[in-house]
Amino acid sequence: MERTFLGIEFGSTRIKAVLIDEEGTPLAQGGYDWENQLVDGYWSYSLKEIHKGLQGCVKSLKQDATKAQLSSLKAIGVSAMMHGYLAFDKDDHLLVPFRTWRNTTT
Repeated sequence: MERTFLGIEFGSTRIKAVLIDEEGTPLAQGGYDWENQLVDGYWSYSLKEIHKGLQGCVKSLKQDATKAQLSSLKAIGVSAMMHGYLAFDKDDHLLVPFRTWRNTTT
């Protein structure tokens, strides 16, 4: 069975996913458009929107992929926009809202 690799990127206006084979050839892709919000003086995305966006992106990817391609995942990589971060404690609680590239404090 061919092994596949999944990449997910949390961009500033779109969450993107791509499924590739061992040669780096794209097999399927998905995406979800989103927009950050100004909350208490910081540009951010809510944790609810992060989950919704990731689920929407993966759903879109699944529509473009076969079950065999998805069931043979060897690795998953996740990246996020430059200068953005999510900080969690040991119990997976978000410590501060998602800070984005639009904030001068990141």
